[in-house]
Amino acid sequence: QVQLVESGGGLMQAGGSLRLSCAFSGHQFSTYAMGWFRQAPGKAREFVSAISSTGSSAALADSVKGRFTISKDNAKNTVYLQMNSLKPEDTAVYYCAARLSRLSNSGNYFVASAEYGYWGQGTQVTVSS
Repeated sequence: QVQLVESGGGLMQAGGSLRLSCAFSGHQFSTYAMGWFRQAPGKAREFVSAISSTGSSAALADSVKGRFTISKDNAKNTVYLQMNSLKPEDTAVYYCAARLSRLSNSGNYFVASAEYGYWGQGTQVTVSS
């Protein structure tokens, strides 16, 4: 069974950086597309970033472009979200998600939360002004 465990969250001042990690287990990581989503208090969960199973293509939400980077290390079964120039509006619980990719769409990423079948428990990121 697929399990996802996020880590790396915490409290940071505006302008600082954090790197979130999501450790994957239970299946062949290289066949899974991965995503990061976040949910702030009182708000709906929103897309942050996604990467294909091969790591060859990726997407970022407009709100984080130029500040966040997603990467996937298939040798370490881990996906990362590097977050730079953090803003108070980045405060949220960040969730990692996984979706099995068919060979035919191994280069595809997925931005809709409904596309993902597996979710981590989330890690809190708090950015102070």
